[in-house]
Order: sequence, then C-alpha cells, then structure tokens
Amino acid sequence: MADSLLLPECVFHSGTLGGLMTLYESNFIKLTQLIENMESLLLGNSNKYTSYTDLDCDLHMAIIKKERYTTTLTLTYEFSVDNGKGFSESVLDPDLTIRIYHDAKLVDVVDSTNISKHQHRKLHEISQLQSHELSARWKRNMMLNKWLDYLLDMEHSFSGFMNE
Repeated sequence: MADSLLLPECVFHSGTLGGLMTLYESNFIKLTQLIENMESLLLGNSNKYTSYTDLDCDLHMAIIKKERYTTTLTLTYEFSVDNGKGFSESVLDPDLTIRIYHDAKLVDVVDSTNISKHQHRKLHEISQLQSHELSARWKRNMMLNKWLDYLLDMEHSFSGFMNE
C-alpha cells in the first residue's frame, strides 16, 4: 500500500492545548499558501505588501520584525468609514498581529486589537465564542484560520509581492 493512500488520524478537542497546537499548524499551512514564497519575501528589503483581487478588498501585510526563527507581521483590510462629522477615517478590520515560528512550522495570533469589535457580522460571531487565555487563543487563531480560508477562496496571494 502506498504511503500517500494512508490518512493520518488526528483527534483533537476544541479548547484543548493539543487542539490549539493543531490549529497553529493549520494556520502555518494556510499562511504559506497565501505567502507562496515566504523565504524570498522575508529576505527582501520591503516590509509592506498588498494583495489585490477582483473578488475582495485589498489585503495589507506588514512585516514588523524578522528574527532568526520567527517573523512577526500584521494582516488587515483597511476600510474608509464616515466618522459622522463629514470626514472619512481609516479602519483596520480585522487587524491581526501574527507570529510565524519557522522552525516549528506554527503560526499564532499574538495580538488582535479589535477582534471583539469587528465591523463585519461573521467576524464578530466567530470572536464571541470564548473568553479565557486558552479560549482567547482559540478564538484568535480560529478566526485567523477561517479568515485564511476565505482569503484563499478570494484568490488573495502575496506571490507577486506587490509593494505598497
């Protein structure tokens, strides 16, 4: 029997540490699909990138910190919203700070400044599911996981490295 025909059994329970590690791994896999040539991007000189697609809003990525085994970046949409005073202001939503652990092949959302007050109904529903530290990590990373699915479905990609 060929190894490629074997299906790995992965049993994890929502809200557990083991399940969270599986979620981190899933986030890494999806993020590497979004950032197709991550090594080249991280070695490049630019720190800001935008993904354009006709199916969705522009997606912005900014590399905050490059270290030997980790990279920290932000991933966000930027909306122009009327502030009620006749002016428009920029709103970043969602505005996630993500840490990539290259050696372990894991991705964790380390900060989400506005995850509890999303402008979009579906993102708000996902964020309301859990509350304590393990639950908060689950909430942030599950939201990233679902959002990465959506971004890939909308054909976002940082393969062309469109700099801002």
